Formats: sequence, structure tokens, C-alpha cells
Amino acid sequence: MEKIIGLDLGSRTCGVALSDALGMIATPVKTIRFEEDDYDSALDQVEDLIDANNVTKVILGLPKHMNGDVGVRGKISIRFKELLEEERQVEVILWDERLTTVSAQKSMIASNMNRKKRHQMVDTMAAVIILQSYLDSQR
Repeated sequence: MEKIIGLDLGSRTCGVALSDALGMIATPVKTIRFEEDDYDSALDQVEDLIDANNVTKVILGLPKHMNGDVGVRGKISIRFKELLEEERQVEVILWDERLTTVSAQKSMIASNMNRKKRHQMVDTMAAVIILQSYLDSQR
């Protein structure tokens, strides 16, 4: 089966999660860090992970306003999707990521993770939530 990567793209970080070979479970991988708005650097690092893990599908979080509108951050994600599809032969699916960071924070607080560790892990955990919700929808 194919491996799927989940991404939570921000202005300076990109949380990364990876599915198992059966496409059932999302696991945290890492948080990619880059200079603010340096999406070329982020793209290079994501491409390296795609190649290293034989990924054929990418689930990219699409930030939307609570009313469903796509704002500036959403447009950046759409452009990132287009660049990724141009560079690699992968399918990129935009996935609604509203409240994933809040869910990630709550989950880490519930597991008694300290504040510093939560700050380091929030983007990766948001990517896990994005990817897991996609995987669950496919069953």
C-alpha cells in the first residue's frame, strides 16, 4: 500500500505526519522549521521526506476562516500545493484544518505534556490530526 504524508503548513514551521503502509494510522514525524515565509526551503524539505518515504499522496491542511472563507494563509497553502504537484509526481489533497491546532493543544494538555514540549510539538500533532481525519474518512 502507499504511504501518505500529512502537512500542517505555517509561516515558519510545517508539521509532518506519516501514515503506516496500510493507511490506517498517522504518526508524528517532525516539525520542519524555516525562515518566515521561505516556502521554497519548506518545499525542499518536504520533497526530501516524500522521496525518503516513497510517498504518493500528500494531505495538506487548508486553513479556512470559521465561516468557510479562504484567506491569505489558505491561499499560501493552495500555492504550496501547486508547487508540490509541479515538483513531484504526487497527489496533493487540501484538507480543512480548522481547529486542528486547538485539538492538538488540548490533546497534549490532557496527556500532561509540559508547556515547552507542547510548543515544540503542536505543529506535528496538528499534522497528525489532519492526516488521521483524512485516513478515517477513507474507511
